[in-house]
Amino acid sequence: MPALIHPQLPLGFVPGELYTFESLVTASNPVLIGIARQLAQGDGERQLFLWGESGSGKSHLLQACCNHAARHGLTVCYLTRNELEGQPVDMFEGLEQLDLVCLDDVDQWLHQADWQVALFSLINRVRDAGHRIVMASSIAPDESFVSLPDLRSRLAWGPVFQLHALSDENKNAALRYRAGQNGLELPENVADYLIQRYPRDMFGLFERLAELDKAAMAAKRRLTIPLVKSVFGE
Repeated sequence: MPALIHPQLPLGFVPGELYTFESLVTASNPVLIGIARQLAQGDGERQLFLWGESGSGKSHLLQACCNHAARHGLTVCYLTRNELEGQPVDMFEGLEQLDLVCLDDVDQWLHQADWQVALFSLINRVRDAGHRIVMASSIAPDESFVSLPDLRSRLAWGPVFQLHALSDENKNAALRYRAGQNGLELPENVADYLIQRYPRDMFGLFERLAELDKAAMAAKRRLTIPLVKSVFGE
């Protein structure tokens, strides 16, 4: 299993500068960020469950945990629906050896009984090993997508936090921060224009920003509303 052969590089996750606690713009309780940061460096809580609608920052927060843990010399694993679909449930075997396991999109792959049993077992093994696990879902853990009662209780063994959708002001700040990470200056009015005209979820907006980054570099132009219109064919 790649996560165990190369323990500093988690399966499906590449440590980098984009997904960090510093770059996280979220409408969630700041207490959550403190708990997540402490957990990711091997202290405090051993389990955390996040839930909320798409674009609320769940995946960013999970990857921030991975980044933070890796920078503290811990072994980490980040798995999403893409890595789990079509795989046998025994791919969870051995993950308890890692310091931190992060599982995203839980509600999208946990419908089958064998995966529920596998996750139940993994949570127990992680705790027995003294390690940590963070999970994220668009649905609360006590909702009906979990049919195994024992697993439903296990999902709430640690703190459970709901993340809320970002306001347009939060999205503006997140876009401008991401642009700055790429060495770009994104004026506030241009960020507002992107938010009002294009996909409202952050991943969609970040994809638009990446396209603009390439176009601005190629044309050697600043990020302006006319440039946005020319790139996206308005």
